[in-house]
Amino acid sequence: MTRNLKITARKADRQNCRVFGSVKYLNSQVDVRILNLSATGAALETKTPLHAASGSKVRIEAENLGLLEGIIRWKHNGRIGVQFDVNSNARAQVASYFRFFHKEIRPVLAVRQLRAATGGDRPPHPSALKA
Repeated sequence: MTRNLKITARKADRQNCRVFGSVKYLNSQVDVRILNLSATGAALETKTPLHAASGSKVRIEAENLGLLEGIIRWKHNGRIGVQFDVNSNARAQVASYFRFFHKEIRPVLAVRQLRAATGGDRPPHPSALKA
C-alpha cells in the first residue's frame, strides 16, 4: 500500500463476493463472510466480535479459497480489512477462486434502494395477470 497525503491506497482492485469461512487468531475462531477480495487483501464481516488489534496476524479459511494468512489493517463496526502476506501463495489461491468459483453478485444495498424507489411493491407475476 502506498501513502499519499497520509491516505492509504490499495494496490489491487477488489471484487465483491460472498464467501463464507472463518478467521483464526491465536486460540480463537470467528465465522466470517468475505465481502470483497483481491490478490492483496480482503474485507470481512464477522459474525461475532474478533478480539484482535490492527497489525495482528490472522488466518482465513474458506472452502473455495483454502487457507490465507494476513495482517489486520483496519477494524470498524464488525468489519475487518486484511492484507495478505506477500510470501504466501495468496495470489494463486485468489486467482483460482475467480477462475473456478466466483459468481458475479450485485450489492445488497442497490436492491434495497430499488425497492424503496418503487415503493417496495413487486410487479404481479405473469400467471396472476391471466386469471
